[in-house]
Amino acid sequence: MSFLRINNKISRYNKTLSIDGDKSLSIRWALLASQSYAKSKSQNLLLSEDVINTLNCLKKLGVKIKLKKNFCEIKGRGLNGFKYKKNLLLDAGNSGTLGRLILGLLVHSNSSIKLKGDKSLSKRDFQRVIEPLKKFGADFKSNYGKLPIIIKGTKNANPIVYNEKKGSAQCKTSVMLAALNTEGETIIKAKKSRNHSELLFKNLKLPIKIKKKKDYDLIKVKGKKKIPALNYKIPSDISSCAFFIVLTILSNNSQLKIKNVNINPSRIGILYVLKLMGIKIKKINLREYKGEKIADLIVKSAKKIKSINCPSKLNTSAIDEFLLIFLVAAKAKGVSYFKDLSELNEKESPRLRWGSKILNKMGIKNILTNKTIKIYGNPNLEIKKKIIIKNFLKDHRVFMTSVIAALTLGGEWQIYNRDSINTSFPSFLNKINSLGAKLK
Repeated sequence: MSFLRINNKISRYNKTLSIDGDKSLSIRWALLASQSYAKSKSQNLLLSEDVINTLNCLKKLGVKIKLKKNFCEIKGRGLNGFKYKKNLLLDAGNSGTLGRLILGLLVHSNSSIKLKGDKSLSKRDFQRVIEPLKKFGADFKSNYGKLPIIIKGTKNANPIVYNEKKGSAQCKTSVMLAALNTEGETIIKAKKSRNHSELLFKNLKLPIKIKKKKDYDLIKVKGKKKIPALNYKIPSDISSCAFFIVLTILSNNSQLKIKNVNINPSRIGILYVLKLMGIKIKKINLREYKGEKIADLIVKSAKKIKSINCPSKLNTSAIDEFLLIFLVAAKAKGVSYFKDLSELNEKESPRLRWGSKILNKMGIKNILTNKTIKIYGNPNLEIKKKIIIKNFLKDHRVFMTSVIAALTLGGEWQIYNRDSINTSFPSFLNKINSLGAKLK
C-alpha cells in the first residue's frame, strides 16, 4: 500500500496558481450533454476518476465521446435516446454524484441496468434517491438501499411532487434529470443546497421555474423539451482550491493568488466560515459565466485566528470543506463549536469521525457526538511526533487534509492511499510541489 511521508513544513511562498476544473460541473455537463441531440464541447474538464467513470458509463449507454487532454466533445443521443445491451453493468467507482444522478436519467430505461460502485460508495445511502425515482414509475432492486442497484425504467414516467429535506444537491438533481423524461411538470420543494444544476438548466433554456424561499427553493421542471448543445469552459473547483487556501492561511509569511475560481454562493461556505474566524480572502476580477460567479482569490497567511460557533445554516455550502475548517479551528484562540453535521458521516468515509481522529492524533482536544464537534484550539500548535493516517476508505479529502496539516503544523506524517486523490484532484501533489514543497 503506497504512502506519502512528510517531515518538513512548506517554506514561505508568493505564487499564482490555476486549479483543475470543477468536479460537480464536469459531471453535470457530461450527463446533460448526453441528453442533447447536438455536439457539446467543454474545456478544462476535470480528468479525475469520477469524471472518467462518468464518461465511461455514458459510452456504455451508446453516447459518442471524444476526449483529448482536458477538451471533451459529446454527441448526445437526446432524451430517452440511450442505446445499450441487455444486462448492462455501470460502474460509478467512488462517485456519489455520478451514481445518484445517472439513476435519474435511467427512469425511462427499457431493460434492467445494474449500477455498482467501489467499497466506499457501496456503504453510502442510495435510498434517498430510490424513493423519489420510484414515484416516476421506475422499479428498483437494491441491497437495503445501497449498491449494487438494479433499475428497470418505465415507458411512461410520471411527473411527481418531491420534498427534499436533506439539503442534498445530488438528490435534487437526480429528480430534475428524471423530470426531463416526463410529460408534465415535476415540483420539488428542496432544502437549500448547491444550485449548479438549476443554473445549467437555465443556461440551456430548459423549462424550469425557481421560487426562492427563506429555508427552501420551490423548483418546477417540465419535461420532453429538446436539449440544445452545451459548450462550457469549466471554472476551477472551490473544493479543490480550499486545500490551498488553508495551506496558505496556516503557512508562515505566504501569499497565493488562485485564478478563475467558481465562487457560486451555494459553494463558498468555507469563505464565510473563515471570514467569521477573522480571515480575509480578497476577491478580484469578479465576473459571471453562464450564471456562475467567477473570481480570482488572494489569500495571505493568518496572523490571528478566532474561534467560531459555526452557524449551521453554512453547513450545506461548506459540507466538503469541514475537515479543512477543523484544521483552522485547531489553530484558533478559544473553543470552536460545529453542529448539525451528521451528513458528514454519509460521505466517502465517516468524515466527522475522521475529523476528530486527525485532531486527536495532532494532540488537539475535541469532544465529538454523532452530529457535533467541539474543538479546543491552540494558536501555538506545533506537532513534534509521528502521525500515521490509514484505513480511511480511500477518502480523497482525508488524504489531502492530512497533507495540508503535515506541511503547516510539523511532525513526521505517514499518509496512506496517495492514489485516492485520483478521485477528484489528480494533480494535487504536483500543485503542492509548484509552491515549493518537495513531495515524492
